Amino acid sequence: MRNRAGLETRRRILDATRRLLSERGVDGVTVQAICDAASIQPGSFYHQFDTKDEAVLAVVTEAIAALDERTDPDTDTPKSLVEAYVGFVEHNPDLARVYVTLVVARGITDTDTGRRAVSHHRSRLARLREAIARWTGQPEPDRQAERILAALNGYTIQALLDPDFDLATHANDLLEREFGDDLDS
Repeated sequence: MRNRAGLETRRRILDATRRLLSERGVDGVTVQAICDAASIQPGSFYHQFDTKDEAVLAVVTEAIAALDERTDPDTDTPKSLVEAYVGFVEHNPDLARVYVTLVVARGITDTDTGRRAVSHHRSRLARLREAIARWTGQPEPDRQAERILAALNGYTIQALLDPDFDLATHANDLLEREFGDDLDS
């Protein structure tokens, strides 16, 4: 019974955090605002999370995990992974903005956030590398996977800064430069 109450409190905190992020952005979210939106006391928040950033990162991690569930590591292609990446950024710009902000601004100065960001990057890279190897037959496409992921990260920052930047078109151009015109074969 106690565990169920804790899970319900955690769910309310994450729902409130998600809603506040979309309304206010990461800098507009405070522990008190989360507590007010979740109708809980600060002690209940701190029983679940050590900091606001931890709750924010949990929301972003959930969104990324949901994205990963929509693709299949055994049949991924470079194109399907890039399309999923672009789809996440285009359909979840608030969460993408929060993720980039956390990774860039806090990941450099906060060891735990930096460690999580590097871990996430490595898992994305491994998945892309495996898809490229399976699709192209290259035994170790490490640099190609790094180039693609680095370009996507840069494109994402540009897309979040410039609403006229066409992320999907640039991502498709990137794939064509890397793999030629036979992306759908």
